[in-house]
Amino acid sequence: MKIFSTDQIKAIVQYTIEHEGITELDLIERAARGIADEIKKRWKPSKRTVVFAGWGNNGADALAASRLLLAEGFDPEIYLFNIGGSRLGEDCKTCRDRLLEEFPNARLIEITQKFDIPELDNRTLVIDGLFGSGLNRALPQSFSVIIRSINESNADIVSIDLPSGLFGDWNGNTINNNIIHATLTIAIEFPRISFFIDDNAELIGEWTVVNIGLSPKAIRQAPYTFYLLTRNDVRRILQPRWPEHYKNAYGSALICAGSYGMMGAAVLAARGCLRAGVGKLTCHAPRCGYYIMQTSVPSAMFDLDPHDVAISEITLKHDFKAVGIGPGIGTGDITINALENFLKLANANGRALVLDADALNCIALRPLMLNYLPVMSVLTPHAGEFDRLFGAQGSAEARLRKAMEIAQTYNVVIVLKGRYTAVVRPDGKVHLNSSGSPALATAGSGDVLTGVITALMAQDYKPETAAIIGAFIHGVAGEISEMTHGTYGTTAEDIADNIGRAIKQIME
Repeated sequence: MKIFSTDQIKAIVQYTIEHEGITELDLIERAARGIADEIKKRWKPSKRTVVFAGWGNNGADALAASRLLLAEGFDPEIYLFNIGGSRLGEDCKTCRDRLLEEFPNARLIEITQKFDIPELDNRTLVIDGLFGSGLNRALPQSFSVIIRSINESNADIVSIDLPSGLFGDWNGNTINNNIIHATLTIAIEFPRISFFIDDNAELIGEWTVVNIGLSPKAIRQAPYTFYLLTRNDVRRILQPRWPEHYKNAYGSALICAGSYGMMGAAVLAARGCLRAGVGKLTCHAPRCGYYIMQTSVPSAMFDLDPHDVAISEITLKHDFKAVGIGPGIGTGDITINALENFLKLANANGRALVLDADALNCIALRPLMLNYLPVMSVLTPHAGEFDRLFGAQGSAEARLRKAMEIAQTYNVVIVLKGRYTAVVRPDGKVHLNSSGSPALATAGSGDVLTGVITALMAQDYKPETAAIIGAFIHGVAGEISEMTHGTYGTTAEDIADNIGRAIKQIME
């Protein structure tokens, strides 16, 4: 699913109006029907309902939805802001007049001057139709006071389009206290970029989308930067396996992982790789890992490093189709030197790599290694690893924007892990992952992902494709694990063991 900017959505709306014989009011009525239906699903008409409507199209949506709710037995108190008495847009006026024509006794109060906010509490449903995506600057102080009062009331809050005060795209310097903290956000036609930024989770709450029938042609032709990956997208990409194929058809991979006390990371990466279908896997680790790997991952071959407790050299004894480096290797000088030497060689040979965990921490300690990153290598940092490598970021939004810059600068793919893991490509495109579960927040989960992406690259998926579908498969494996073991009880071993089941489920 394409995720459009606010300006792009406005252009799609305008195209729909100009080319499909649909008016703005038609679209408002469609939105209102979807909004009313979503509210009816969740709350009973007996619930005290208070509507705050602005003077623009967001307010028009709120008024039209209020009219439909009145027809369903709700009795909303409606506060329409018409500061100065002449602020209402034409569509907002029309929606007000329609409401009063059908329901002359509706409790609609038009605010033209000073406003005393009604008493709200946790038994109240608030419908926020103040600003939505029409907002293009900071809120006036008077509305900040109203929004803070709403937030402090503990009422259930439904925001139309966007929580008032939040921008649809970037929100760099906004103050969260001046933004509605919605229980539910009902987006019109598309979710917004800001929905997928971890900073905004408490503001958006649960979100859903109502379809208003915007032009399929305009949507299809519109360019995009952000894309929300769905199960159908991954199903189309994953290749079936044929009876005549044997293991060599599915590639060979090398995982360089583990050190004394950290061999579990190597085991998890190897299990993830094998469950993701690699034909042959070799694990390179120090001598201390020999018995651990041979007994824990008997399907993998073991390549012995000369050092007893750390990786001291990385050499390719075979023509591996994919190489993953990092889980549990530590950050000792001997390992940093080994990684640097290998990166120089891989860069010269144009070999894309998967780099995770301590590989990234090693590079952070010796930043010149960034210059040796092979083109289209896949880096898979969590927030802490990213900040160590590229500088501390003040927010998840700042981190994502920095990742977009870094991916283009070094011509690499960055898998920025989070609630909506973002796969950032060097061409500027960002694929957001829709699968996953809180159960994934467990030690070793990222090591499994490293193995999955390495396996997919070994099977001839391009690095950016392997990263995109690998993140999705990993998320589904987390969902399956949660169903069996619960959010608290899921471990990385469970996630690794469910990678194969995740692929099967997606392909079916």
